[in-house]
Amino acid sequence: MDKILVLVLLLSPFVGFLINLLIGKSIIGRSRTGVIATIAVVISFVISLMFFIRILSTEEPVRVDLFEWMALGEFTTNLSFTLDRLSLLWLLFVTGIGALIHVYSIGYMKDDERIDRYFAYLNLFIFFMSVLVTGSNLLVMFIGWEGVGLCSYFLIGFWSQDHKNNDAAKKAFVSNRIGDLGFVIGISVLSYLFNTVDYETLKVAVATSSNPEISSMLGLGTLALFVGATGKSAQIPLYTWLPDAMAGPTPVSALIHAATMVTAGVFMVIRLNFVFDMTPDVQMLIAAVGAVTALFAASVALVQTDIKKVLAYSTISQLGFMFLAVGMGAYSIAAFHVITHAFFKACLFLGSGSVIHAMGGEQDMRKMGGLKTKMLVTYATFVAAAASIAGIPPLAGFLSKDEIMLTAFEHNVWLWGIAAVASLMTAFYIFRVLFLTFYKDFRGMEEQARHLHESPKTMTIPLIVLAILSVVGGVIGIPGFSWLNHYLEPVLPGLAIAEEHSSGFQEYGVMLISIILAFAGLTIAYVKYVKKSEVPAEDKDITGFAKVLYNKYYVDEIYRKFITKPIYALADIFNKYVEPAIKNIFKIGGGIVEVLSFPARKLQNGSLGFYLFFFVLGFSSLVIYLFLV
Repeated sequence: MDKILVLVLLLSPFVGFLINLLIGKSIIGRSRTGVIATIAVVISFVISLMFFIRILSTEEPVRVDLFEWMALGEFTTNLSFTLDRLSLLWLLFVTGIGALIHVYSIGYMKDDERIDRYFAYLNLFIFFMSVLVTGSNLLVMFIGWEGVGLCSYFLIGFWSQDHKNNDAAKKAFVSNRIGDLGFVIGISVLSYLFNTVDYETLKVAVATSSNPEISSMLGLGTLALFVGATGKSAQIPLYTWLPDAMAGPTPVSALIHAATMVTAGVFMVIRLNFVFDMTPDVQMLIAAVGAVTALFAASVALVQTDIKKVLAYSTISQLGFMFLAVGMGAYSIAAFHVITHAFFKACLFLGSGSVIHAMGGEQDMRKMGGLKTKMLVTYATFVAAAASIAGIPPLAGFLSKDEIMLTAFEHNVWLWGIAAVASLMTAFYIFRVLFLTFYKDFRGMEEQARHLHESPKTMTIPLIVLAILSVVGGVIGIPGFSWLNHYLEPVLPGLAIAEEHSSGFQEYGVMLISIILAFAGLTIAYVKYVKKSEVPAEDKDITGFAKVLYNKYYVDEIYRKFITKPIYALADIFNKYVEPAIKNIFKIGGGIVEVLSFPARKLQNGSLGFYLFFFVLGFSSLVIYLFLV
């Protein structure tokens, strides 16, 4: 029975994908494509919830082995899936928030001509994400890992009539392939060292290994795995694809860049915690990269004027906080922030989509303002999610981020300082978005003003649910009473409890600083954009360091000049000179063979007697050689 339920959980979105892809709107109708896709994801969510409730009482994970997949000498691996506490936790918010985004998409995409194809890709994405988190070994995870990358390519470039969208999709695909190469190298190193990629077997092998040669190579493996994580989870230096990925429909941004694909790298590190704990130097690198990424992306978000671009860089920054946590070994705290981030960031993205929908596709905040009276539900939900990400107590974002800040303070005060500055920036830029979008007078065109309206219920109901979760979702990880830490203890033995912080001056002091930073960011944004009614300058009028930030530190230009252009130049050299030279070499070789074979061709004269003579001659020569020589 368990096997059937697990297969239904995994295959339900895939069946939805096939239905919408093959018969779509031509047979089942435009209005039903979204309903079918949503039902498919809801089925997966309900089954995930059933297993989640069961594991709370039985504490026994469910494992399904389908068949032996590979057998190469001593190395064997199965196509198998495991529903344990960690995978079920991820499944709940992947399928739960995924279902809300499907409902939202029914209203947001109702006028799109290719709505059936859109929901097909959305279902396929949920299928591959489910495979990624439930796989029992790294190779099954890799199937899902590559699958979500492929689906992101389809969804980011969904509106392919615009060439910029195609470029953004290709950029995401190529950037992820670079990271995926690192992931493949990491898997190869682990399989070479331990002859297995199964998590449970790997855990035992790592714990019982005492060979110093293995320890040195293990560092290479974990470093390569982290490179894979930087690609999928948009960390320095492989982060540049994510802001451009805003080219896709806004619900896609909410699904891919809030709750699912971009957290895959974090999930992989948490899943392989027992491997990364053996390489503390790599862990320190992960924490440092996470902290720097959090600060770097937050500083870029300070001056962006495209509402989705701000949220994109915010996502990169928040992912940096998660990697800061896993780099310090605080895996359950990182999982806590993944969950709260899924709530408030999905709400913010969908809220921005509601605004863009009302504005007729406009995304520039300089042309918004005064929307709170016209879009009260969107405004109220956006306020809740903004306050949560800013770290306003006692909302969900405050609780998870405060745990990361305290852990960082205990491990490395310099990393804590970097994260603290990033937190201040976070509070400022998110309230900057709120005030520029919803406060003061409307700055758009009269035509837009006449059509301003609240979004339909299919869009506002998911916003309300996510806003509520952004407010109360942190109850699962209250310091000192963390249900989440104890829940994850069987998966992260010895770590979850260690992350509980003792009460004292240090804990309350760090918490107080976090609160002060959050309200400081709010106050600065309020004074600038409400009291002083400032509006960001037009692109041509931006000067000084603000221009550097607005142009994202010119990283894309640097990559283009020092990486992309040299590669194109090298490819041009190969195309003009090397490839023709290789062709000529083979032509010369073919010409030599043709000349040498000319006498032999004369023997093919069509005479049967001539052929029989040579047959007898050859046979006689063989007999002489075998019996006489």
